[in-house]
Amino acid sequence: MTTTRSVLSADEKIQNEKNRDQEYRTTAFKDFLAIIKIGIVNSNLITAFTGVWLALFFTGQSFLQEIDIVIYALVGSALVIAGSCAVNNYYDRDIDHVMERTKVRPTVTGRINPKHVLVLGLILILIGTGFLLLTTVTAAVIGLIGVFSYIVLYTMWSKRRYTINTVIGSISGAVPPLIGWAAIDPELHVLAWLLFFIMFIWQPPHFLALAMRRVEEYRSAGVPMLPVVHGFAMTKRQIMIWVLCLIPLPFYMFSLGGLFVTIATLLNIGWLVLGISGFKKKDDIKWAKQMFVYSLNYLTIMFVTMIIVTLV
Repeated sequence: MTTTRSVLSADEKIQNEKNRDQEYRTTAFKDFLAIIKIGIVNSNLITAFTGVWLALFFTGQSFLQEIDIVIYALVGSALVIAGSCAVNNYYDRDIDHVMERTKVRPTVTGRINPKHVLVLGLILILIGTGFLLLTTVTAAVIGLIGVFSYIVLYTMWSKRRYTINTVIGSISGAVPPLIGWAAIDPELHVLAWLLFFIMFIWQPPHFLALAMRRVEEYRSAGVPMLPVVHGFAMTKRQIMIWVLCLIPLPFYMFSLGGLFVTIATLLNIGWLVLGISGFKKKDDIKWAKQMFVYSLNYLTIMFVTMIIVTLV
């Protein structure tokens, strides 16, 4: 009996060690995804791919024949975005502990050495830039402009100083479709710039809605977001101005066809109507959540539709 129980105990120990090892690997992978902000990487890849796809379509090139360039562009974009997010995590670790959605980041909890995060971010940016150079120099330069605007202009300079930080941060979020287009066509057709402007204008109402929902967290962290400094009424007016600025853009994209212009216009009108309803509602936080969710669906539907209409 004693021998059998010892054997079973040994087997259990081995199994427990395997379970702990598996849990560690899973946690380490989750930490990595948190450091690079995988959600941001994925959403930006959608717009980068749309830029690649439309550039191929309008230049009459084959997707399969240029598959190597497509892969280089997407991998390069993903890496420079991931690297920039890692550096942002490193820099913001002193305020992330205050906010509910960021307090469990590995740079805050201490699960990963912050210096390692910084090195990782810089390495990812370097490798990503190398991949973009395999496409065109223009794509690589635009990628580095995005890195500079996110890390220096937004994270290090404006985020903790000015309410306009949201607008400044929108520059980096708007460059992925430009990178994708430039990887195929460095001349940058006017449609590529319209993709940039859609992304640039979309971000302020998206992030201001988020800032309204997290206003007390931003206040505690000392980040001067618009609702923190000027209140909800001013923020709601600003959101509406940005949404209004989106309305004319689809009409300049008539080369994508009437179906796209119609769908994009309906999306804009829907966002505008939802925004106007906020001035009649008493629950500003609920309205902000609705605006935030709508903005996410808006972006996905808008860019997926751009691809679909070229296949019809």
